[in-house]
Amino acid sequence: MIAAWCGVANSVPPMVSVGVRPNRHTEVGIQENKAFSLSVTSVAMANKADYCGIYGGAKVDKSEVFATSTGVLEGAPIIDECPLVLECRLVRTIELPTHLLHIGEVIETHAEESCCVEGVPDLGLIDPLIFSMSDRQYWQIDKEPVARAFDVGKKLKG
Repeated sequence: MIAAWCGVANSVPPMVSVGVRPNRHTEVGIQENKAFSLSVTSVAMANKADYCGIYGGAKVDKSEVFATSTGVLEGAPIIDECPLVLECRLVRTIELPTHLLHIGEVIETHAEESCCVEGVPDLGLIDPLIFSMSDRQYWQIDKEPVARAFDVGKKLKG
């Protein structure tokens, strides 16, 4: 799936969370397969990603928008052209007022070599499409890191 409402949920084992409306075809697949893939789109894929978010699978056949394949988890198709895809085994589902929040353990990571530095995905090379709910806009992240996490704050300690 391509989902705008997602994030890191745990470090060891690695887990992510994703919010899905209960009436989506994606939700049916998650419940049936107890698995999902989370596809990170690049800025260049904004029109296709937005199209998939606008139209539900019950009304529009989106199978031709992206080429897909199967990874290690059956029932969790991978969008081949996405620079980063996480295959996840469903761990828990939490019912929220408008969405179901799924927490999945990352079982496999697929990253294009051109988007990696020393085998690790690099956000600047992935150029991920970022959704902002407050202004309903897609954004591009800055290409340069601001500071090293868990380090820059040490400068404030006296």
